[in-house]
Amino acid sequence: MPHTTRPPASGPAPQQTSEVRSDGKSFGLPTATALIVGSIIGTGVFALPSALAPYGPISLVAFAVVTVGAIALALTFGRLAKRVPGGGGPYVYAREAFGEFAGFLNAWSYWITAWAGNAAIAVAWVGYVEVFVNTGHAKWGSAAVALAGLWIPAAVNLAGLRSMGVFQIVTTVLKFAPLILMATVGLAFLNARNLGHFNATSGSPLSAISASGAIALFSYIGLETASVAAGRVRDPGRNVPRATVYGTLACAAVYLLGTLAVFGAVPHSQLLTSTAPFTDAANHIVGGTWAGDAIAVAAIVSGIGALGGWTMICAEMPDAAARDGLFPKAFARRHRDVPVFGILAATILASLITVAAYSSFDNVFTAIVLLSVLTAAIPYLFSAAAQLYWLITHRRAVPRGRLVRDIVISAAAMAFSYWSIQGSGYQTVYYGLFAVLLGIPVYIALKRSRGEYGENAACGDGGAASAHPAHDGVRHLPPRTAA
Repeated sequence: MPHTTRPPASGPAPQQTSEVRSDGKSFGLPTATALIVGSIIGTGVFALPSALAPYGPISLVAFAVVTVGAIALALTFGRLAKRVPGGGGPYVYAREAFGEFAGFLNAWSYWITAWAGNAAIAVAWVGYVEVFVNTGHAKWGSAAVALAGLWIPAAVNLAGLRSMGVFQIVTTVLKFAPLILMATVGLAFLNARNLGHFNATSGSPLSAISASGAIALFSYIGLETASVAAGRVRDPGRNVPRATVYGTLACAAVYLLGTLAVFGAVPHSQLLTSTAPFTDAANHIVGGTWAGDAIAVAAIVSGIGALGGWTMICAEMPDAAARDGLFPKAFARRHRDVPVFGILAATILASLITVAAYSSFDNVFTAIVLLSVLTAAIPYLFSAAAQLYWLITHRRAVPRGRLVRDIVISAAAMAFSYWSIQGSGYQTVYYGLFAVLLGIPVYIALKRSRGEYGENAACGDGGAASAHPAHDGVRHLPPRTAA
């Protein structure tokens, strides 16, 4: 099937989401890679050993499976970013392949992932801050620390893109070095007696792998951030795919080795109740507290860096959708090139869910993590499906060897996304799908405000109506009349 493009709507040229900024306010491969690493390695890796401890070392098998799936997703996003340039990531990919409603649902689901994920990062971040303050873990003191962790990165983002780029590079360098040290030196102190039972659950190995894999996937959420912010990356067709793959591979190495080192350094019974497992591991290795304190500082820096990157992503995805008329217009408004409304809205929502979690859940981190994983797996699934669909329908445009390879990778990424959804648990699927489907009334209101009924064939036109309504696939509603 030959590749076809949609004709542009007549009238003033609309603002496209695929626009790459040429005002100098963009960043290259190092910053794009730092954005990937900074978004993936937040406090997830620092809190993950305790969250996986109830499953035992079998969770490391799940981690390996998740790593393979994450790399398949990274390669898929790299191909998508090269083929569909511009910002918006999963939203743009779903919209291009399946239409504006699929694009909207992906934008809505990913938006939930972004701000709910920020809440989870902030909750994990609290465990390391409380190595130094609120050491008694008073519940509302912890909530106050988490709120500070949400609003400091929001302030950095509101200050502008230049400060955001510097912030990502500095925090990535500061946190990556101690993590590498822990993932290498720590392995020399691995004690098999600390590992406990291989499968610490009462269920089957397969159920343990599925359940722990859903938690482990949270640690890789963020591998698509360079594609979401591609409109801010110089030469995105080249830099976004490379940053996505390089960043994911670097994080995978640190994750697997670091988690194994913590499992082997801290007794299993202690790891079950630890709020700062990497700190405890460092203290067991050196026999003091200074190393654990240094790891805690790295985790604090790491969390702030990740929250900074994710706060930007919280605004970039709805900004791209709003420019196409598929999100409220307020998300597309900018002040000094900063999407102020998107940043504030996401931070307020993350603050609300953080406070609600501290008041309602015993295991706050795991509860928010599973919600974030579910709402992330939906856009991942659509993105992999979009790439697979394009490869099948445009197979003549791709060399045979690369076609087979890309189909296998895309199919693996799609299957992995399905597996991640079912591993989230029935309760999480219920609440997560309820949150995703809450977007439908918003979509209806947006379509009504544009006077449309049905699919808009001129997706990406910023909501502009075609000059030939009989051919644009949209039934335009009659104007309202006074009662």
